[in-house]
Amino acid sequence: MREDGRMTQRMNVESFNLDHTKVAAPFIRVADVKHLPAGDTLTKYDVRFCQPNVEHLEMDAVHSVEHSFAECVRNHSDAVIDFGPMGCQTGFYLIMVGEPDVPAVCDLVATTLSDILDLDAVPAANEVQCGWGAHHSLAGAQAAARAMLERRDEWQQVMA
Repeated sequence: MREDGRMTQRMNVESFNLDHTKVAAPFIRVADVKHLPAGDTLTKYDVRFCQPNVEHLEMDAVHSVEHSFAECVRNHSDAVIDFGPMGCQTGFYLIMVGEPDVPAVCDLVATTLSDILDLDAVPAANEVQCGWGAHHSLAGAQAAARAMLERRDEWQQVMA
């Protein structure tokens, strides 16, 4: 890294090339696009809930958002491949089949987060269906969903 904080060479992981000090969460952005040999396209979206290096989601809330979103989003789209948490606990990656379409994904995320607000329990939060079934917080997931939805109009503005 140079004295001015910029990278001197590109890293292999796209998010390592993103200057996390210059973004303004919450946001949804295209993090990567892969064109596969058979002609399919996969798009990875950065669904950022929290400002990097300033705030983060508690791990039980992350776990419950992951379960709830992964289950609920599939009620609205067959294009979802995966929804997984970032290790930094500031957001999630949503991987979908198809070319990038941020406005449509913003609508899908908003609909799914609204579904989370209506849940009475975290899906699959038990020892049979989850590797740490006791480590969940529906209240935490709903608070994170509510906070994200309250700032819906900011989601397409990535940089501060």
